[in-house]
This record gives sequence, C-alpha cells and structure tokens, in this order.
Amino acid sequence: MESPWIEAFKYHHWANTHLLEQCSTLTDEQLQLTSPGTYGTIAATWLHLLGAQERYNMRLGGGEPTLSGRDPFPGIPVIRQHLTASDEELIQLAGRIDPRERAEVSGDDGPVTLPKTVILIQALHHGNDHRTHICSVLGHNGIEYGEMDVWAFAEASDVVVPVGQG
Repeated sequence: MESPWIEAFKYHHWANTHLLEQCSTLTDEQLQLTSPGTYGTIAATWLHLLGAQERYNMRLGGGEPTLSGRDPFPGIPVIRQHLTASDEELIQLAGRIDPRERAEVSGDDGPVTLPKTVILIQALHHGNDHRTHICSVLGHNGIEYGEMDVWAFAEASDVVVPVGQG
C-alpha cells in the first residue's frame, strides 16, 4: 500500500472517473439539470470542479490551468480528458509534498502562505463536495449513478479479501 495521500487521491480519481462515466450517457438537456442546494447544473459543476482542481495543482507546483468555470461547457469527453490528466498530476504531487512546504495563495486581505497539505485536503473536500452535488441532481431527477463510497472503491480495487483467503 502506498502513502495515505496517494491512496486518498487514487480514490478521488476513481470517484471522478465513475461519476463521469455515469454522466457520459446524459443528454445535453440532462447535463443542464440542477436541484436546490447544489452548485448549479451538472455541466457547470463539472467545469467548476475541474477548474478548481487545476488551480490546486498549480499551487502545489503543477502545471497551469487549462479550463475555467467561465469557459463554455466543452462536453463530458473533454472534461474526462482534462480531469484524468489533472487527477494523475494530483496523485503525483500528493506523493511528493513535504508537510513543511508552504504555498502562497490569495486571501481576502491579500496574499498569504499556508501549508501545501491544506491545499491537498481542500482538493479532496472540494471533489467530494461537488461530486455529491452532481449525485444530488441525478438522484433528484431519478437518474441512477451507482455506488461511489470508499467501500465501493476498495471492492473495485481488489483490496478486499475474505477472511481466511489473505
């Protein structure tokens, strides 16, 4: 087993991939669905999630963002391509971050520094939060999306072993 950071971001990537797969069958009209208490439409939420993650990667020492939440929605295949690359970069960055490293970010009162681990935790939280929003929209509209919790990830990753067989 790799470091807990890497394992956490492998789950993050798996969950993004799983939910994108569910969304790949939606029509353009369904991608515009929303429900109360969520970020917005499914399309807008995916674009926001991707744009923010690319900014987290940049703050952690990765590449420059390629898409922004202000861009027109490019479609699920393009989101999948960019998010897969961003997820993979995040896994690599998570494995290299020294807990003592700090990053400069814009704060409400000007630039501040904070531990890069805070950015890693924010990336995990932000992904979970907005995937939940998308799941809420899907569920509100009677659209199935399958199991996405960590138990489902463990099963899909073949790390669950029946007692007496490990």
